[in-house]
Amino acid sequence: MRTLLLGLALCVGMTLQAQDGTRQHRIVIQLTSGDTLVHKNLMKQFRNMLEASPTAKIEVVCHGPGMDMLMSDRSVVEGRVKEFASKGVAFMACDNTIRERQLDPAKVLPEAGHVKAGIIHIVERQEDGWSYIKAGF
Repeated sequence: MRTLLLGLALCVGMTLQAQDGTRQHRIVIQLTSGDTLVHKNLMKQFRNMLEASPTAKIEVVCHGPGMDMLMSDRSVVEGRVKEFASKGVAFMACDNTIRERQLDPAKVLPEAGHVKAGIIHIVERQEDGWSYIKAGF
């Protein structure tokens, strides 16, 4: 009986938490597109997500052509990356992509962190319970 009551209390508590907006969202976004329209749209999505859930933890992992968004000589959203980084959005550059595409590591935006392998980092986040979103059209 006590187990049943405890289970019921947990369910009610989780429902109330979801309804009053205190849920802590953790979102990992995969960016593999070099399309600048995708990069611009992603910035709009950050704004929308943070307006709806100001405490959300958001991380975008850039690899493959998606690394263009974090390169100072290619990014069309550099200013927005700086803005959202200051609001807590984490931008992660894939070191494997930097090496494989022979990108200049000095040109990675200073707001970006680094991960050894972007896809493995995404998998680890998912294993830790983060929600996954693929950026793009």
